[in-house]
Amino acid sequence: MPSTRTSAPRPARLRKAVTATLAAAAVLLAGACSGAAPRPAGATAYELTDRTPAASGDLDSFTWSVFAEPATIDYAYSFDYPPNQILANVCESLLRWNPDLTTSPNLAASYTNPTPTTWVYQIRPGVRFHDGTELTADDVVASLRRNLDPETASVWAHPFRNVTTVDRTAPMEVTVTLAQPDSMFNQYLAAGPGTVESAATLAAAGKNYGNPQTGVNCTGPFSFDSWTSGQSLTLKRFDGYWNPELKAKAGRAKFVFLADPTTRVNAFQSGEVDGGWMVPPSAYGQLRSSQAGTLYFGRNTTVADEVVGNLLGPLGDVRVRRALLMAIDREGIVKAGAGGVGEVAGSLVTDNLWSGAPAATREGLAKDLPQYPYDPAKAKALAAEAGVSGQKIVIATSPLDSQTTIITQAVAQAATAIGLKPQIDSISAEKYTALFTDPAAREGVDLFLTFWYTSVTDPLDMYASLRTGAFSNYGGWSDPAFDAAVDRSVAAQDPAEHADANAEAHRIATRELPWLPLYTQPVSVFLGKRITGVQPSIAYLYYPWAAEIGAKG
Repeated sequence: MPSTRTSAPRPARLRKAVTATLAAAAVLLAGACSGAAPRPAGATAYELTDRTPAASGDLDSFTWSVFAEPATIDYAYSFDYPPNQILANVCESLLRWNPDLTTSPNLAASYTNPTPTTWVYQIRPGVRFHDGTELTADDVVASLRRNLDPETASVWAHPFRNVTTVDRTAPMEVTVTLAQPDSMFNQYLAAGPGTVESAATLAAAGKNYGNPQTGVNCTGPFSFDSWTSGQSLTLKRFDGYWNPELKAKAGRAKFVFLADPTTRVNAFQSGEVDGGWMVPPSAYGQLRSSQAGTLYFGRNTTVADEVVGNLLGPLGDVRVRRALLMAIDREGIVKAGAGGVGEVAGSLVTDNLWSGAPAATREGLAKDLPQYPYDPAKAKALAAEAGVSGQKIVIATSPLDSQTTIITQAVAQAATAIGLKPQIDSISAEKYTALFTDPAAREGVDLFLTFWYTSVTDPLDMYASLRTGAFSNYGGWSDPAFDAAVDRSVAAQDPAEHADANAEAHRIATRELPWLPLYTQPVSVFLGKRITGVQPSIAYLYYPWAAEIGAKG
């Protein structure tokens, strides 16, 4: 979720980026690939799976591994892999982000945009919360308004930055009024910002909402059952669920918290757990040949990037940024760090984010974007032209997984190759997290790694985070033409104009390199031999994927 404002930070967005970097599970993330597409040298052939084999029947229960315990499952603070993959099966949004990365109606049966600053949602009748009460417009109003309340301090406040009012305008109708047109607002209602909870539950639970004792009371195919801190969280099937197509096939889903990647892989192999997202790449080989289950890959919207955190040093010269990118052996990183599964990134966003753009826009981007092929000699010459030989850069890292170490070493090697003097600063996970939350922590740090994914199928979700003054613009990069393109994209009502503005921001960011794109990699998921039915996709963070898991025939 990008930020374009300069007000208070939203730590959970940063946990999302940092956890992806630091937790061993997160080393899988990446972008659009095709199983039939040519692979770079050293890459391993793989295919994306839209849907695993359909379930043959129901299950009493299944067990799922999660690499960390959520701090909460309150939707206002859930913007990280562990809480979102659980919450996606319990709570629902007004719209739905589908595994094919399209958006469709959900708790809002329909919606209209009668004026550039007005969105009207018709709430689906006959939907019940897990306590049996019926969904009303008042519940939607209360849920959305939480994101506007400064006392809540929702991590989803940014999508509501242009919202002036959220009101019930009919018994089953909600109208949202904006201060100015915002092309992203409605899109975000398919993710966390559109989550709906019972107004009565929110009022009764207060600050205890979403904790292990209280849980949540939503409308999804599973309801909250129990949460044993430090061990597991269990959901149970909600038999009163409104959507027969996504009625849960399992009676219970138990999420166990397994932080160590080796422990998770061993649990897959032994059958202690039935499956899990974000499989450590170092285990791809053994799990591909495992008799315990099947490893699958799916759509993603993530790019592994080196964030340029200091533009006052040698990396303030765009020639040096370009030289460093050309000197990084990104194909080697994919092979050694990502298990050979992935592709060198041509930009800061994955190709599938352009699926809704006109063909002419997509064709233009393919022709116009600058390329940065691996060429150490040319890179060294470019850096020499910039006159930075012998200057120091600091690369921050935290040695919590092999992929992070491999990337850091490759970047340091590239810096040396172009005449810089890299210093690797290995810090604790807590200090690394602070790089994303505290400007003071970034002082003296030139580069640090992130895995950045979007929550909607739109490049603007990434590029708005690099606008001047954006909280996620960690290096303080500023480009007036880029800002103008982002602003034009936000305000655009015409899809073609929106796409053209996105394309302009895309071209500028790819030319100026405020962050260095390294590679993309598909979502990974392991399914044990008892279960099947998952649609592998980054949409698992918002889509009720667990409802589709059933018995394997």
